Amino acid sequence: MNAGSADYPESFPLAEWIREHGPAVRGYLFGMVRDESTADDLCQEVFQRVWRSRATYAEAGQTRAYLLRIADRLAIDHLRSRNRREQLIDDEAWDRCEPSDRDHGPVDSAERAETADRLLRALDCLTPAQRRILLMRFYSGLEFAEIATLVGCPLNTALSHCHRGLQSLRKILGPEE
Repeated sequence: MNAGSADYPESFPLAEWIREHGPAVRGYLFGMVRDESTADDLCQEVFQRVWRSRATYAEAGQTRAYLLRIADRLAIDHLRSRNRREQLIDDEAWDRCEPSDRDHGPVDSAERAETADRLLRALDCLTPAQRRILLMRFYSGLEFAEIATLVGCPLNTALSHCHRGLQSLRKILGPEE
């Protein structure tokens, strides 16, 4: 087959999608599975599935939602197949997941690591639905309508899970100092 055939559309923007949406997809997966190498593997699987189904993809202007739908299904399948609870990660792994900020000194870095650890532990106290929706909303930046569609629930249910999750986080983390 030649590169211009229907099986290999030249205009499919996979590299652009990886650059633009890859960090959000990986971050979401990392938040779900809490294991760096598993998140990397699942992220790679997301983009492999996109590439394999590129001939049937119809642009609807919601690329990130499309990618996160695939990521969400893979993460849930992974967690079910392992039949295990999510595990805590070390601060170093969480830092590699977030954008690097080289302008902060060691004290700021230590405080950020401590805050990230507190947040991860607090997220573990939420229900799976609350954690999933909060990760989609605040890490991946999806709108609530997109989240509701992705998880297959009514919009008000997604809003309710987010609201209750945020309330729980506020109680667990306490007032800001």
